[in-house]
Amino acid sequence: MKTSLGRLLIWGLFAGTAAHADWPNYRGPAGNGVASEALVANAWPATGPKKEWTAPAESGFSSYSVAGGKAVTLVRREIDGNPMEVCVALDAATGKEVWARELWLSNQYDGGGNAGAEQNKGGDGPRSTPVISGGKVYVIDANLKVFALNLEDGGQVWKRDLVKEHKGNVIKWQNAASPLIHGERLFLAGGGPGEALLALDKENGKTLWKAEDDAMTHATPILAELFGVTQVIFFTQKGLVSVAPESGEVLWRHAFPFKVSTAASPVVWEDIVYCSAGYGVGAGAARISREGGKFQAKEIWRTPNDNMNHWSTPVVRDGFLYGMFSFKEYGTGPLACIDIRTGEKKWAEAGFGPGNVILTGDRLLALTDAGELVLASAEPGGYKELARARVVGGKCWSTPALVKGKAFVRSTLEGGCFDLGGAKVAGR
Repeated sequence: MKTSLGRLLIWGLFAGTAAHADWPNYRGPAGNGVASEALVANAWPATGPKKEWTAPAESGFSSYSVAGGKAVTLVRREIDGNPMEVCVALDAATGKEVWARELWLSNQYDGGGNAGAEQNKGGDGPRSTPVISGGKVYVIDANLKVFALNLEDGGQVWKRDLVKEHKGNVIKWQNAASPLIHGERLFLAGGGPGEALLALDKENGKTLWKAEDDAMTHATPILAELFGVTQVIFFTQKGLVSVAPESGEVLWRHAFPFKVSTAASPVVWEDIVYCSAGYGVGAGAARISREGGKFQAKEIWRTPNDNMNHWSTPVVRDGFLYGMFSFKEYGTGPLACIDIRTGEKKWAEAGFGPGNVILTGDRLLALTDAGELVLASAEPGGYKELARARVVGGKCWSTPALVKGKAFVRSTLEGGCFDLGGAKVAGR
């Protein structure tokens, strides 16, 4: 019951962002990888789910955000001989391109992506996912430029440059974090000392507050409610830091190691906050408490160099994490189940690589790094696969979106929409 209530609270924080059937944010309606709908079908035909459309997607690891009849993502295109980062909007029903907006020159992403089979060959490109809110598309590009575009035609509403305006520093592999929007504020990291964490007015881009000295990572911040208090949780090079969305005041901190890159977002379940990173760091969890109006974070477990989420943020159901727990195990890394309370591994099934997973009702919808959609049960007792089908070619380091029973997926080569057999509102 607590878990169901917790999900309702998180969805409530995003109320007004979109109808329940939309997928307007990175990792879903509430930004936690949990769909507000449950798939109806128990399996797919032998030929796989019905293909609605496929379309070229060019290079990039950006996922689709879907709202207002459009599916929006970032790609890397040659424009007049220059490699450019481009925001592209497709018709969600047909896959036809509606508009494309050039953002800025696209760098080489510091050596990531174009290697051979050991890195799941398939190119490189933008890593951030746009967010759709109030008829606008919000983007943070690789070079820490922030854009608001009109969803209808891609016209620029406003633009900010964190490097020039907030002493920002572009880290190795450039920005991969997506915008987080709550109410009228857009939250992001990337500024310099004293302004590392930022809140912008989503209507005009004006800085509402700036705070702290934390160096940014590739992890997207999350919104949570703990002990009745809404908060934004960043995963920085210092560890977890929770701030009040209205002011940037720090509510609590939890130190956590940093090596090379931190890219998976934190995960919240009841009063526990989980986090993980690759490069030998591993995973851990802290229990948050509140007494006399003050928050505290206390570590309850750590697994150094184990339970690593390279960039694949897990989902949580009834106290169990489900996701891709591996580091550079391209094509082979497992989908696994971990107890968020103890770090105990309940099961692991190889053959997924660093793809991504979302939760739909009591099922997992996983996208392997090789372009397979996999439907499995979200149960700690053991791995139970319900369906599997290859749907796109190329390297898939993105996260699937689920809208009205249809999965929107993309790789470094193509994107597509696939009918998984219908869906209903979760819990009904």
